[in-house]
Amino acid sequence: MTEAPEEFRWLSGREPMGEIYCVSFVRGLSSEEVLRRFGVDESTMEEVTFDELDERSVESMRDDAAGYIGAAKIGDWAVVVEPGGWQIAVDPEIYARVSRGTEVVSVCCHDYASDTFAYIVDGAPVVWFDPRLPDARSGSDPDRFVEEMREVGLDPDYDIDGPRIDSPIPCSFALASRITGLPFSPEMLELRFLGAEPLEE
Repeated sequence: MTEAPEEFRWLSGREPMGEIYCVSFVRGLSSEEVLRRFGVDESTMEEVTFDELDERSVESMRDDAAGYIGAAKIGDWAVVVEPGGWQIAVDPEIYARVSRGTEVVSVCCHDYASDTFAYIVDGAPVVWFDPRLPDARSGSDPDRFVEEMREVGLDPDYDIDGPRIDSPIPCSFALASRITGLPFSPEMLELRFLGAEPLEE
């Protein structure tokens, strides 16, 4: 059994984020540009708190996808939150648009399917895996972060018959922090987000 790095233990109970969510870090883009690339109704863009963002997504949930998403700029990165959603991490059409000409790090929690860690560059997954099974990686360079994975408790040589990975989501955020230099902390949920409604498919 692995323990979550201390600064990410607040996520162990999956609160206040809920049972399904995706948090992505997109390098070098503004909040507005990230939302446009995702595909939102630009007339609905407005500044919101995290609680407002979460409430609006719950109210307008779309077939296991977020009904409302938000982005906030921190340094060289835009942090994108999909409450109840998963698309930047796993939808090729979405992540190809969002990551065009840049890089994206995504952590997706999905209690009813698979959790996901994704590192995507210019439209293509470089490292992609289920944090509960970190040995089963895919992408163009699946071993790029093996040392960092080992350091945060996501054993890249994981044996399914060995000790289980007890805190896959906190460990995934610790790995994302190693890549981006941004610790996903409770204070990030106190930011003002630019929120918007995704376009209907």
